[in-house]
Amino acid sequence: MSLVTDFFARMTRAVTAYAGDETLMQAAVSAAANVIVADGEVAGEEFHTALTGVLASPIIEKGYDALMLERELYDAIGRARTRAGRVDNLRRVAALAERPADQRESVFLVAADVADHGGIAEIERVALAEIAAALGVDMAALLAAAPVRPSRAGGEPGPLL
Repeated sequence: MSLVTDFFARMTRAVTAYAGDETLMQAAVSAAANVIVADGEVAGEEFHTALTGVLASPIIEKGYDALMLERELYDAIGRARTRAGRVDNLRRVAALAERPADQRESVFLVAADVADHGGIAEIERVALAEIAAALGVDMAALLAAAPVRPSRAGGEPGPLL
């Protein structure tokens, strides 16, 4: 019976990947937006990091183009400017709570990358803790397991190895 269940689970994931996983996409842009707005300013660098991180998901990349994701990220940032909007964003993040760990961890790590421009500020750490709690992931373990990549001259991140 588990082979049949596994087969249907794989088929569902494949179909979702091509149709677009709205829940995963909304969670990713909402988590990134809460971190972007946490320090009170929306930096272009953070926006670019968020968009790049969200597009790195093969499931999201197959279902959404960059323009659609930019619009969704702008909408999430607009929501994050108010308390009610940040709570709405956290609800969208929490919708992944029952998903596989790799999806939840990926969403958290996108938010962590957004926060880590020149170090994670305390207010961004608070936003990350809320996101980690909503996703049910271990923030400290993920941050320790995925340290910041060293920067190249000019401040750009080095290549992933």
